[in-house]
Amino acid sequence: MMRWLVLLAIVLVGLVIASLALGDIALSWQDLWKTLIGSQDASLQNAMIVYDLRLPRVLLAVLVGAALASAGTITLAIMRNPLAEPGVLGINSGAAAAVMAVIVLLQDPPVLLLPAAGFLGAATMAAAVYLLSWRAGTSSLRIILIGIGLGALASAATTFLSAFGEIGDVQRAMIWLAGSVYDADMAKVRFLLLWLIVPLALAWMAARELDLIRLGDDAAKSFGQPVDWIRGLMIVLCTLISGAAVATAGLIGFVGLVAPHVAGRLVGPSHARIFPVAALCGAILLVAADLLGRLVIAPIQLPAGIVTGLIGAPFFASLLWKRRYARG
Repeated sequence: MMRWLVLLAIVLVGLVIASLALGDIALSWQDLWKTLIGSQDASLQNAMIVYDLRLPRVLLAVLVGAALASAGTITLAIMRNPLAEPGVLGINSGAAAAVMAVIVLLQDPPVLLLPAAGFLGAATMAAAVYLLSWRAGTSSLRIILIGIGLGALASAATTFLSAFGEIGDVQRAMIWLAGSVYDADMAKVRFLLLWLIVPLALAWMAARELDLIRLGDDAAKSFGQPVDWIRGLMIVLCTLISGAAVATAGLIGFVGLVAPHVAGRLVGPSHARIFPVAALCGAILLVAADLLGRLVIAPIQLPAGIVTGLIGAPFFASLLWKRRYARG
């Protein structure tokens, strides 16, 4: 595993450096190095570009990518479905409906209200999915089916609000829904980092429980695992992790699906190995998506969520094809 961790860390560092150097105003490697070390020869303009604009953006992309990948790892384990991602729990649809409601129904809502509404909507939807799926216990199939149903209902509410809202408000909401880290600042980076420390640590510590629950409810119970309690705890951790990422950066799809699958292929089925590798894969994917979004049709910037969708859709299709082929 260490070999892959080192290799992925090198790739991530390379992407971070490229993200700091490239953009509307490209910096040479010499200018970037002088700026990073605080040389007296570094210009104030370069320092502002690196420290005020690009560094918070790339750090936020690293944190959001790692968070979505970790939440996706949890979801794949507790749902036992290779096509599952945090959106199955209603996190994305709940956040989207809440943010659309705030933007459309309130006049000039405070900036901080949007991420708060997004997290509250995600948490509310995840709680509703879990409670409605309870029937003398829970099952992954009921959670998936109810999550799909409530997600469709929340998506219908989002569409309804967008149809009757002011054009300017709807456009603002759609920008948020596209998913991006373009408005990053160090305050967001610090807040998200502090928020994620505890739930990510707890999820990693629960790696053995995820290994057991992935075997099936009956098998896990035979080893003495309280399956319903563990599944509920994992959903709470997934909501805390993914909900915070969605509230910070909007809806960025497929990172929570692609990164855990890639990590599983690299280091095997053990979640103690998958978590760190998946976090690095998610960070790499989102930093690369943000960088491509800035460069492909510059000076126009594509939201990172659109780029990850372009990458993730073929991956999702390949999973569907392999699943169909495996079943004959």
